[in-house]
Amino acid sequence: METLNVSLGERSYPIYIKQGAMFDASLFSQHIKGTKVVIVTNDTLAPIFATEVAELLSQYDVATVTIPDGEAYKTLASYEHIMSFLLSGNYGRDVTLIALGGGVIGDVTGFVAATYQRGVDFIQVPTTLLSQVDSSVGGKTAVNHPLGKNMIGAFYQPKAVIIDIDSLSSLPDREFSAGMAEVIKYGILGDIQLFEYLEVNLAEISAKVPSVLSYIIKQCCQNKADIVAQDEKESGVRALLNLGHTFGHAIEAEMGYGNWLHGEAVAVGMVQASELAKLRGWLSDADVNRIVALNDAFSLPSKGPAQMSYEQYIPHMKKDKKVQAQTIRFVLPKHLGEAILVTDVTESELKLILQ
Repeated sequence: METLNVSLGERSYPIYIKQGAMFDASLFSQHIKGTKVVIVTNDTLAPIFATEVAELLSQYDVATVTIPDGEAYKTLASYEHIMSFLLSGNYGRDVTLIALGGGVIGDVTGFVAATYQRGVDFIQVPTTLLSQVDSSVGGKTAVNHPLGKNMIGAFYQPKAVIIDIDSLSSLPDREFSAGMAEVIKYGILGDIQLFEYLEVNLAEISAKVPSVLSYIIKQCCQNKADIVAQDEKESGVRALLNLGHTFGHAIEAEMGYGNWLHGEAVAVGMVQASELAKLRGWLSDADVNRIVALNDAFSLPSKGPAQMSYEQYIPHMKKDKKVQAQTIRFVLPKHLGEAILVTDVTESELKLILQ
């Protein structure tokens, strides 16, 4: 088992990575302080994992609440549904929530945990590659609004992140590919060795070789843990983790949440950010082609929706959380393995990229 630590003083917590982690009772019990546990999952995963996890924790009073599967249900309605379940069950502040699922479940459950009776404990058990390498770590919790992605939420850290590599074996290919977009992101923004590792291990990653998956998950989690330890609430360096997201969130919002998966939109956004960097002379054609080649290798798109115009991107980008004083800030790669935050992207540059 690999164990990492997110160092945030009294809010520090471990990340456990291993095969079968989801069914290791000791990983849960050391982070559950009361007698009551509520598993929050979706209706796809409930019959696959929730019953077994509940039986594993039979020493506790365990209940399960579900929401429908998909980004379209990362909403205030889902948040209210879970809140109503907790309130009607008379759960107190000693309840521990277990977020069993992908990024949607982790984000919604975390937001519920942050706000139910002003804060209860929760444990992340991410079951998708995207959530294992990115969204389960760092304490960003939120729901979407029709006018903007992740605009309603809170920074609230889990008590632990339990990553079971075996859960990826049943993940649909499209969801696995979407997760690889976030892995590629970490390579571009700060870990050139990871980027090069991806280039030479394409077959092993696609075959989901456990040792290879363990390595890339560990590297991504370590990269994120290091950044979050420096900047928990995204006042500085943590904004770099949004490489590709300013463009990607615009695609998701315009096309309808769930029609484009988050990772697919981010994959396009990373290429668009790289094209901007190329315009500035920071990246070469060869650098951009390496990013596109990795997208291709994992069946990820590199071009935005054909029907989406420059005029359709801009309103969404102006609602991006990195916007300051009405200025859109972009994360751009300075070179492969390093990214910076810029505030001086011009309208003409954007039109060249988006048209």
